[in-house]
Amino acid sequence: MTVEALRRRRPEALEDLLGTYGRELQAVAYLITRDRADAEDVVVETLLTAFDKAGSIRDERALRAWLLRVATNHALQLRRSQARIVRLHVVPDAPAPGDLDRHSEDRVVLMHGLADLPPRTRAAVVLRYYADLPVEDVAAALGKSPNTIKTQLREALVMLRAALGEPATVEARHA
Repeated sequence: MTVEALRRRRPEALEDLLGTYGRELQAVAYLITRDRADAEDVVVETLLTAFDKAGSIRDERALRAWLLRVATNHALQLRRSQARIVRLHVVPDAPAPGDLDRHSEDRVVLMHGLADLPPRTRAAVVLRYYADLPVEDVAAALGKSPNTIKTQLREALVMLRAALGEPATVEARHA
């Protein structure tokens, strides 16, 4: 029903898309851009693109993957346009010892490791492991071959494991 409503250019279709896919699109955009406001902008741009290009969506089942691909492309484009901007990060006060459990520490280290990856590699990791897209869909979203994506994922996992202090010999579950 959502694709048909988009084709008919019904504004309520945008509300349906936002309710169904908004959180995931924003999370994917955030993990690529590393900025909440930018991620929100990416979601808006993605929804507007869906509204404008609804006719190119042939299969309702492909809608999620298509939206993720559009959001990824918008996020990568935003990152490229901001490449010359130098961001100043305010470092928060360090938490008191014992305030973070090991899971929280791992999450912080993982987020920093993810931030250190090149943007396209980060996008591949986010689409594969966060959005749980198959490698073929990640490759299609990023305009690369599945073998290139597998190589990027394998290299990224080695770097992320190193950031977490884990041995690099453990095989990837999903790559």
